Amino acid sequence: MSVDVASLDQKIIDTLSGISTATLTTVLLKKGLRNVWMRGTRPLKPGQPRLVGRAFTLRFVPAREDLATPASWSNPISTRSAIEAMAEGVIVVADAMGCTDAGIFGDILCARMAKRKVAALITDGVVRDGAGVIGTGLPVWCQGNAAPPSVAGLTFINWQEPVGCGGVAVFPNDVVVVDDDGAVLIPAALVDEVTELAAEQEAQESWIMGEVENGASLPGLYPPNAENKARYEASRKK
Repeated sequence: MSVDVASLDQKIIDTLSGISTATLTTVLLKKGLRNVWMRGTRPLKPGQPRLVGRAFTLRFVPAREDLATPASWSNPISTRSAIEAMAEGVIVVADAMGCTDAGIFGDILCARMAKRKVAALITDGVVRDGAGVIGTGLPVWCQGNAAPPSVAGLTFINWQEPVGCGGVAVFPNDVVVVDDDGAVLIPAALVDEVTELAAEQEAQESWIMGEVENGASLPGLYPPNAENKARYEASRKK
């Protein structure tokens, strides 16, 4: 059964929009989560903005000739129907099992997603009509382009159920942050805590960078020892 999309506090979005995925992976590692970066999620177009949103999941399995046909595009369970269920601001995470010889979406489907104000499409697969997809304005992270349609290699199964994308388990309503380094998953139950910790980590690393630019050496600075922690805290109070 499909899962409804939960709202995401604007303060969370604003804070995470200022935090790199590199910082987030460090914070999540400290929480014991190592496998949060989705492999193969590269920006289709250079210069795409950092984006934050709830995960809206799509699931594909290998193509089976009786199911993966052009006629299936008109079925009630189809990528077309899934798009109509997408809420504004979601980040679509499509499990394409790393398939790179069949594009899951082309320009027409991406144009509809853009009209529905979907924030981004993330997949460990590829898209087709690459120039057209870029032209829709929908930010996409994927492994590249392929001319064949999805049914040439994949069967669409459902939306809003747990999936694996780039080797990462993604559940509906988890939070995804994506930038030039790729897509990182924050489990829904940890979003508030990770956001707070990441904001502090980003502030501390910005202070450390300033110290490095002023000529400071790294031992005792990165990570900071007690003395440098005290100096950092004093700078925060100012």
